[in-house]
Amino acid sequence: MKHRYLPMTESDQKEMLEAIGVSSIDELFEDIPESVRFKGEYNIKPAKSESALLKELSQLAAKNKDSKTYTSFLGAGVYDHYVPVIVDHVLSRSEFYTAYTPYQPEISQGELQAIFEFQTMICELTGLDVANSSMYDGGTALGEAATLACGSTRRKKILISAAVHPEYRDVVKSYAKGQYIEVIEIPQTDGLTNLDVLKGHMSDEVAGVIVQYPNFFGRIEELDEIEKIVHQNKAMFIVSSNPLALGVLTPPGEFGADIVAGDAQPFGIPAAFGGPHCGYFAVNQKLMRKVPGRLVGETVDEDGKRGFVLTLQAREQHIRRDKATSNICSNQALNALAASVAMTALGKKGVREMAAQNIQKAHYAKKALQAKGIEIVYEGPSFNEFVIKLPDSYEMCNAALLKKGIIGGYHLGLTYPELKNHMLVAVTELRTKEEIDAFAQELGDRHE
Repeated sequence: MKHRYLPMTESDQKEMLEAIGVSSIDELFEDIPESVRFKGEYNIKPAKSESALLKELSQLAAKNKDSKTYTSFLGAGVYDHYVPVIVDHVLSRSEFYTAYTPYQPEISQGELQAIFEFQTMICELTGLDVANSSMYDGGTALGEAATLACGSTRRKKILISAAVHPEYRDVVKSYAKGQYIEVIEIPQTDGLTNLDVLKGHMSDEVAGVIVQYPNFFGRIEELDEIEKIVHQNKAMFIVSSNPLALGVLTPPGEFGADIVAGDAQPFGIPAAFGGPHCGYFAVNQKLMRKVPGRLVGETVDEDGKRGFVLTLQAREQHIRRDKATSNICSNQALNALAASVAMTALGKKGVREMAAQNIQKAHYAKKALQAKGIEIVYEGPSFNEFVIKLPDSYEMCNAALLKKGIIGGYHLGLTYPELKNHMLVAVTELRTKEEIDAFAQELGDRHE
């Protein structure tokens, strides 16, 4: 048996051609001019048996450096966190694994309840009133936040901190281009948004201000000060936030944030190769009817039993296009379920403890690196990421780390030219004292 799945037989092909009234494959494509038809051989390897193909692919995959066999200090938006075993067990159940949009609530109560629980937990973490059923990822969630702010205020200017994830900033600019929205970057100083420059750009043309909490450098922005600047000009305060950090940090909602968006990847979603992820999107009650995507609501049936339904759908698939707030027509239901199961398994105490371990271990890593002569670039409170100045070029340092079985941090010079040969180091709860010490020792040896 060479095939896991049965291929189309000659009789299958004949039956299908007869069904559409065509006598041969050639006749099926006769409308395509001979001059544009491909006549050669495809530049691909000859077909192999299933077992031989699996062996070859396994050998190729084994060349990858992964966080299961290597110690990873790479973060920058995708993190190596603990995933409770129960997550994969629940996700692999067929009723969830193959589920899509629950358009018929009477037969989709399990899926709808799972989404409802996700929304509820996101609201608790962010301190806001309403959350949707999920977005594609943190970047597109932030793009939607920017367009919502412009649509709601009828203004066409967004201010975004340079301390926001560079890829998220690019996504916001892509969203803005089609909506003719002007995006202005506010520079960072010492790893934090420059509030003096922010004040200078505020006007009655600004629809919203976007900051990240913790920001891309791992630092904690002064949300209370930023909120005053933003709301004095009647703009919207938009915060992109790591949901795990909100297990210990004061929720943005308590600082007056209007919209909080981010990526739920830290909860139950593996790093993989950068995706797929699960964006979240939360707002205050005033913006409830403008939330993109789907909202699941709780109700009761005619017998008084609790039930769940889709509600307040503000996307173009369900209402007039000119009244829609978004063209997002899907959600990351399976990954949202993963996040829900992970948060449920951890519980409130577990989430808080996991977040606290990230802070403590990152703090220990700072001390260990400083003891080896490595400079910590920005002082002050941070979550699980911080910036170091490398003793050598990034390429040489990272190659040396790889030889020791360590995946180094993110090269900030790729997106911040002024930070060439600076590394953004991520230390999660999975990193052990021995791993951190080995990382510090290797970089310290290069410093000497």
